[in-house]
Amino acid sequence: MRRRHSNRCYVYSLKCKDGFYVGCTDNLEERIEKHRNDHVPGTSKRLPIELDFYVAIPDKYKAFRFEIYLKSGSGLAFINKHLS
Repeated sequence: MRRRHSNRCYVYSLKCKDGFYVGCTDNLEERIEKHRNDHVPGTSKRLPIELDFYVAIPDKYKAFRFEIYLKSGSGLAFINKHLS
C-alpha cells in the first residue's frame, strides 16, 4: 500500500483518546508511523491513535487549505456529519 506521489498531499484525521487530530503530509504511511511511535508532539499525549480517514489531493496548496478548513468549527462539523 503505497501512499506517496510526487505532487500529491494527504489530509488525514486521526481518532485519539481525547478526540481528533487533523494533519497534512506527502507520505501518509510514514507520518502515521511517526504518530504511533510518539514522534509527533501534537499527538504524543493523546495515544493511542487510529486513522479515521484520509483524502488525497493533487495540489499541495489546496491540501493545506482543506486541512485548515477541517480544523475550523464548520470543518469539524463536516467531519462529524460526513466522514466519521
